[in-house]
Amino acid sequence: MKIPNQIVRGRALVGPVAVVLLVGAAILWSPFEPHRPPVPVEVDLAGASAPWSEEDWAIFREKVAWAASQRLDTLPMGDAMAALGRTFVGTAYVPQTLEVEGPEGLVINFRGLDCVTFVENVLAMSRFVRAYGQEAVTDRPAAEASYESLLAEIRYRGGRVAGYPSRLHYFTDWIADNASRGLVLDISAELGGVLDGEPIDFMTTHTQAYHQLADPVNVAIVRESEEALNVRGRTYVPQERIGPAAPGIRDGDIIAATSTVAGLDVAHTGLALWVDGTLRMMHAPLVGDSVQISEITLAERIQGIGGQDGIIVARPLASR
Repeated sequence: MKIPNQIVRGRALVGPVAVVLLVGAAILWSPFEPHRPPVPVEVDLAGASAPWSEEDWAIFREKVAWAASQRLDTLPMGDAMAALGRTFVGTAYVPQTLEVEGPEGLVINFRGLDCVTFVENVLAMSRFVRAYGQEAVTDRPAAEASYESLLAEIRYRGGRVAGYPSRLHYFTDWIADNASRGLVLDISAELGGVLDGEPIDFMTTHTQAYHQLADPVNVAIVRESEEALNVRGRTYVPQERIGPAAPGIRDGDIIAATSTVAGLDVAHTGLALWVDGTLRMMHAPLVGDSVQISEITLAERIQGIGGQDGIIVARPLASR
């Protein structure tokens, strides 16, 4: 979630006016290699995805064909993600793409992305090309089903779409859940990271910002997730250490910018990208209105935003 810079510049309690602004911002975002087919995941009937639009299918088919022509399936996963991510540059930033009417379901949308769905779709599409190849798109129903399985495995706890609380709203939870299935590896500690002991509870302390949390059952389940996050703890690289840590970060590594907002773990996400010898961030920022590659270094970007104070780095893995 992109919290306005003026709201908070330190880890402290905020006043009533700031809380109102935070709630408004929260509404825009939910805070949260041999070739081998993915493990099948379970999708509840209530959580089934809506039919793909013709435009989404055309974008998917075009990107898979391009990725296959570039032999991205032969590259390390991070390099493949960096290359595929570049093809999304210019795609519109659209908030709340996952907040649709009705029961929770898997959303397919390549036309508009936020900072998290950009990362998720690039990871899922890179895995699709590696597992199935271009020939898979000759059978549209099968290709759609395979991609949905890959995306659900990334977006939902245990890969199972089972209502709103099953979505991995907090990005540190997203990293831990995907790491548990060998899809990513949190490398923050080896980059010189330190333990962040701030409690995570933004969603359950701002339930009015999420219409799904009008249901006390959902609140209780999300609170359990928050408690588990707090017990587990998390490691992040403070902003002043990003420069020295940069040589250990590779193209396509997943970058999560840590938040200074009380109760929130991550403010923004994207992919690492080396450009002319400098480490940049490829991401879908609210400010830029579309997916873009930052003009300044990753360290400069984090240090220049008052609501962010470091990074968590997860490396995408090609096998498990």
